[in-house]
Amino acid sequence: VIYPQHSKLTDKEKTNICYLSFPDSNSGCLGDTQFCFRFRQSSGRRVSLHCLLDQFDKDLPVYLKKDPAYFYGYVYFRQVRDKTLKRGYFQKSLVLISKLPYIHFFHTVLKQIAPEYFEKSEPYLEAACNDVDQWPAPVPGKTLHLPIMGVVMKVRIPTCHDKPGTTQIVQLTQQADTNISVILPTVHEVDIFRCFCPVFLHSQMLWELVLLGEPLVVMAPSPSESSETVLALVNCISPLKYFSDFRPYFTIHDSEFKEYTTRTQAPPSVILGVTNPFFAKTLQHWPHIIRIGDLKPTGEIPKQVKVKKLKNLKTLDSKPGVYTSYKPYLNRDEEIIKQLQKGVQQKRPSEAQSVILRRYFLELTQSFIIPLERYVASLMPLQKSISPWKSPPQLRQFLPEEFMKTLEKTGPQLTSRIKGDWIGLYRHFLKSPNFDGWFKTRRKEMIQKLEALHLEALCEEDLLLWIQKHTEVETVDLVLKLKNKLLQADREHLPVKPDTMEKLRTHIDAIILALPEDLQGILLKTGMT
Repeated sequence: VIYPQHSKLTDKEKTNICYLSFPDSNSGCLGDTQFCFRFRQSSGRRVSLHCLLDQFDKDLPVYLKKDPAYFYGYVYFRQVRDKTLKRGYFQKSLVLISKLPYIHFFHTVLKQIAPEYFEKSEPYLEAACNDVDQWPAPVPGKTLHLPIMGVVMKVRIPTCHDKPGTTQIVQLTQQADTNISVILPTVHEVDIFRCFCPVFLHSQMLWELVLLGEPLVVMAPSPSESSETVLALVNCISPLKYFSDFRPYFTIHDSEFKEYTTRTQAPPSVILGVTNPFFAKTLQHWPHIIRIGDLKPTGEIPKQVKVKKLKNLKTLDSKPGVYTSYKPYLNRDEEIIKQLQKGVQQKRPSEAQSVILRRYFLELTQSFIIPLERYVASLMPLQKSISPWKSPPQLRQFLPEEFMKTLEKTGPQLTSRIKGDWIGLYRHFLKSPNFDGWFKTRRKEMIQKLEALHLEALCEEDLLLWIQKHTEVETVDLVLKLKNKLLQADREHLPVKPDTMEKLRTHIDAIILALPEDLQGILLKTGMT
């Protein structure tokens, strides 16, 4: 059953969703289980379906922007004994498909809908869909009130202008709500300490592996543990976006199974979460494997796993551990380990431990990225070199060796206490997909900034004086160019000052009115093409 019924999914997408919506038979998930998966969109699908979300994308932090090539699947699975059924078990999954990576939010939505749906079936689902239809647009920065089956969820989607590492608290309204309210402190974060708990001694090494886009497999007992751990890994380099592929839950039926398990080429830059013992054989050649046991309830500390040689990993029955021969570039930060161990001894809540670990990862990532940001900002041409009558100047080229020289005086040592081979880490990072994605994003932003500055320079010119000194043909050419500039500014969301666009429209109208009537008619009809 698919709701809403007009939703279009290809056969390949439906098959992927069906296989990914149920735990592997060996997982033995009795009761209710929630997990998440991610799958590739079929090629040839019309992208226009998602244009509504595009207008909000520009205000989102880079790590929350939707990926046009992927969908997320959020699953609520129930398995209970039922002697009346042939197999002896009732098994059903309710799956929510979205382009948005709002993990915590969608898991909360399913928690509200699924238990009742399993009891009351389709009419209940229709009623839930009607509620979702009433939701306002997912505008970043606004407190949204989202009714779902008698409960109102209050959430705030982060914006790219929020200070990294801070959470804007959703305020309770003064008037008494007639409905029960659920206030979500986050839309996307997972309980990072719970996931890193068995491996927190190695959390800095795992941060390096994720930062460098190394092939990584998480072998876990169930899809909820595999998906939470993969999402925590991807999250640990925030506010940097993880640009490679990641699959919180991956099965042998996945359409990319052959592509990702082939031995004819090196493993791809991807993080896979798996539960099927078969993967212990098929992914034996992967360089980094994290094997985790059952995640303990909050407050319990599992035995810390060791780093082991890959050759010791024979089956999924192998003991939990990080199986890799990777040598970290940075020395281990003993301070954070002591802080987290002290928290465990004092029975500090998992949420508080997560705040400490998240802040640690944030400071580590920022110490690493600030020197790169500083160097890339220096590639921007000086504002005085922007002339309204010439094309915007080019950005200077990124030269790795020139960047390396800047690290001596303005490297991460200014903001981080951690010692080690930072230069080696940067050299490795510059060859990774994460650098490639980060630099392309920054380059695009800087080119857009140059275009915006060029537009502003044009607006400051006396264009009516200019046309007196030029021919009609040159004036018509200028009008068409200015109209194209307006189109581009609108289409690409250029970071122009609010009054710039209005000034430009006024300039265009004034120039057209200064031309002969026959030309005026043609140019006024020439819309934004």
